[in-house]
Amino acid sequence: MTLELEHELGVTQDGFVRILTLNRPERRNALSESLKIKIISEILNAEEDDAVRVLILTGAGEAAFCSGADLKDMRESDNQGVQFRSPMNRLERNIFEVVSEAKKPTIAALNGSAVAGGFELSLACDLRISHAQALFGLPETKIGMGANFGSVVLPKLISPTKALEMLMTGDYIDGTEALRLGLLNQLVDAKDVLTQSILLAKKIADNAPISVRRVKAVAKKGLSLPLHEALRQDPGGNPYLSEDRKEGIKARLEKRKPIWQNR
Repeated sequence: MTLELEHELGVTQDGFVRILTLNRPERRNALSESLKIKIISEILNAEEDDAVRVLILTGAGEAAFCSGADLKDMRESDNQGVQFRSPMNRLERNIFEVVSEAKKPTIAALNGSAVAGGFELSLACDLRISHAQALFGLPETKIGMGANFGSVVLPKLISPTKALEMLMTGDYIDGTEALRLGLLNQLVDAKDVLTQSILLAKKIADNAPISVRRVKAVAKKGLSLPLHEALRQDPGGNPYLSEDRKEGIKARLEKRKPIWQNR
């Protein structure tokens, strides 16, 4: 495992798994503008790197995965008269959109609570692992914000009525309730969150990369398509026509681990 740690973002490589660690524990890993740009850059870099098959996002410390936007920075900008722009009307790309659109699998290793934009960041990931004491929610209505990404995505992941209750009240749920609602894939001890996330990531990374990207793309886009259109999707490389399909069959018959070429 190699580690490269900047002031705000740690970048770790473990086999084919790349781990991005939000590194502002003194601010509960709040999303400063510079941290958002770093995360976006690393996601885009990983998309182009064949050494990366799965991405994990996690936070430094035990208190929080991410507390969302840095409200102190926001207040300072307001005091300086800086014009505030809504999430989809900014010069930089929307971080939640970039994570959500990643072609490679993403896992949120929720070491602590994820609220507001931190919860939205976790919702942008494909899979989520956390512990019972962590809290999750969108308190934007309590501070006059809008939860733009969460308002769209949360009702797609859980019961719309429960999603609306969380959105309108701004109340939090704990890890046990998040698991019950289907927001978490696993609920583990707090000390095991990252370890279990890496194990899951490596299990995915052992599979044919072209196939993993394909099933992710078809499954996610297929949710919003009629059946006949969803079945006819052909995003990215076609695993049925790939060299990896031949290798996968050959390896299975020869009872050995396949050597994927990603083509």
